[in-house]
Amino acid sequence: MAKKSKKQQSGGTPATVALTAAGVEFTVHAYDHDPAHPSYGEEAAEAMGVSPDRVFKTLVAEVDGTLTVAVVPVAGSLDLKALAAAVGGKRAAMADPALAERTTGYVRGGISPLGQRRRLPTVLDDSAEAHATICVSAGRRGLEVELSPTDLAELTEAVLAPVGRA
Repeated sequence: MAKKSKKQQSGGTPATVALTAAGVEFTVHAYDHDPAHPSYGEEAAEAMGVSPDRVFKTLVAEVDGTLTVAVVPVAGSLDLKALAAAVGGKRAAMADPALAERTTGYVRGGISPLGQRRRLPTVLDDSAEAHATICVSAGRRGLEVELSPTDLAELTEAVLAPVGRA
């Protein structure tokens, strides 16, 4: 597992470029992605030796026809009803993966809440506030970025709400 501070990071993904441009403290964690692993998020937690409640997955859903990002712990799942309520919507469903990839500019399993091609409304599960830092995708499979949940919420203009389920 390689770690790089923002000062050591050159080039990078749109997510790491956005973090660097914002002057936010972060750490990059790289690991060898195994395409056979059944869960991208659980694989990341295992590879980094980080508790799954500190590793968050980025999911794209449609709320009343609007693509919306949900960032929830990998150890749980997304509560679609709670997501809809968090953004003032009535109905939510998971977005078509191809549409999520086209809209964010990232591939499934590597979608980051940061540096997306088109900024989408974002909801961060409020359990993130219990941690000094959390890990989210840095924009590709096998690459995570660790940062404070406050910085993540500010950079994505996220709403904090209980949208994750254990």
